[in-house]
Amino acid sequence: MEIFNTAPLSLPRLPDKARVTLLALGDVGSTLLMGLRLLGGDVISSLGICDVRENVASRWEFELDQIAPPEGGPLPEADVIAPEQLFDGDVFLFCASRMIPDTSVVQGDVRMAQYALNRELVGHYARMAREKQYRGLFVVVSDPVDPLCRWALRESNKNECGDYDGLGLSPEQIRGFGLGVMHARALYFARRDPRLASYLTEGRAFGPHGEDLVLANSLTHYDDALSRELTERVAHANLEMRKLGFKPYVAPALSSGALTLLALLRRQWHYASLYDGRVFMGCRSRLTDDGPETEHIPLPPALAQRLADTRAKLDAIE
Repeated sequence: MEIFNTAPLSLPRLPDKARVTLLALGDVGSTLLMGLRLLGGDVISSLGICDVRENVASRWEFELDQIAPPEGGPLPEADVIAPEQLFDGDVFLFCASRMIPDTSVVQGDVRMAQYALNRELVGHYARMAREKQYRGLFVVVSDPVDPLCRWALRESNKNECGDYDGLGLSPEQIRGFGLGVMHARALYFARRDPRLASYLTEGRAFGPHGEDLVLANSLTHYDDALSRELTERVAHANLEMRKLGFKPYVAPALSSGALTLLALLRRQWHYASLYDGRVFMGCRSRLTDDGPETEHIPLPPALAQRLADTRAKLDAIE
């Protein structure tokens, strides 16, 4: 039986300005950091950066701390930290990956292809968070976001014998940052196709950052066929970028990563994956003193069925 940490003290308590730590300064991690350095001065005190490759973190500390407006300003400074210091802050961003398909891969579920290797990594750091009795936010940015969140929750709540004891991370501490870019891509297509324009003011994004994404063109005037068409275009937008010969990382790093974290810290509505009792699924939420608050909105039956189907698929992933 799975037992997770539900103690009141396990709710993340974030200060007005958070200490943010980040693991892995690849394409996504470094781009995300630039967004936080430029835009996070009001809610971030400092950025602790870590990479297992020699000199990578030092390079980015050197670069980031030389970014400054002409008249100065409250930009959060970066400092290099060791892996054992990753859980000495308020927010931990997991951006590590053991395998990212190169640009020659232009079909299939590129995100799920990374799961087996990346879950070993996220499990390692989830157990480290347990050992440190970490009480901040544990944010998964690496693909596949939603299954990795559940793996982190499970691994952190196991003892040395592999039994669940509920002494690790609480469900409220874990977030998945992947849905923000799916919403942003939906806005991109909606601005360019009048048939999809309703998404700009009435649409919503749900589910995982991947093949089982669920987009609704409108909550009040839901069109199932149109919503499925939009979902298909957005779910495979990453492959279109790969066909151009480039890895699709800039928009995910900023829309799902930096801008989502800043909205969370500012207590604003944003898209993130939360635990619903069985799986992590993306939805619109905001942080409160009592934990995450989600929207309570009536769903058209066809949309509710799509969400149920997606939830079942996520639950089948071990």
